[in-house]
Amino acid sequence: MFDAQCDVAALVYDRDQCPDEVLLNFVAELQRRGRRPVGLVQLGHHDAGTVAMPARMVHSGRQFNLFQDAERYRAGRRLDLERLVQVRREMMAEIDRGADLLVVNRFGRQEREGRGLAQLIEHALRADVSVIVPVPAFYFNDWIAYVAGMCVKLPCDAEALDQWWKGLAARGGPPPRHLQHNVCEALK
Repeated sequence: MFDAQCDVAALVYDRDQCPDEVLLNFVAELQRRGRRPVGLVQLGHHDAGTVAMPARMVHSGRQFNLFQDAERYRAGRRLDLERLVQVRREMMAEIDRGADLLVVNRFGRQEREGRGLAQLIEHALRADVSVIVPVPAFYFNDWIAYVAGMCVKLPCDAEALDQWWKGLAARGGPPPRHLQHNVCEALK
């Protein structure tokens, strides 16, 4: 799945950094330029002991909690895996409708074990959609193993992300979206 031709970037961040604002600003700029990013961005750091991990779908703006309800959370179950499966299916369908970029929430334990949003990453690559994934520095070796070393490592800042995107454009860019035209547009 991962090879020298795939356009995958890891936005590597340390514990004192938060990639979410960098990604949300980047996505907003892409949307202003007429691009169609698809994906999920966590909204801020998760603090131990909290029962919420808010996230936003970048293509729709819909927000929700990635954790299970408070009672299940206190019982030791945190991530709502059923919700994650639904989100993954929704994003796969959005990629199939045409996307310029997939933004994946984080590379974490679930993805390291081949679950979580791992299938989504592979789906995007099969569709020739570029992928950006925030990767905590302490998981970077696991990430490299997962992608067989085939990715670009970016520091967690807007300039690095922008340069990576411009580099894609210089090589021919992300594939153009499949646009549907009505009869009037086709005849222009």
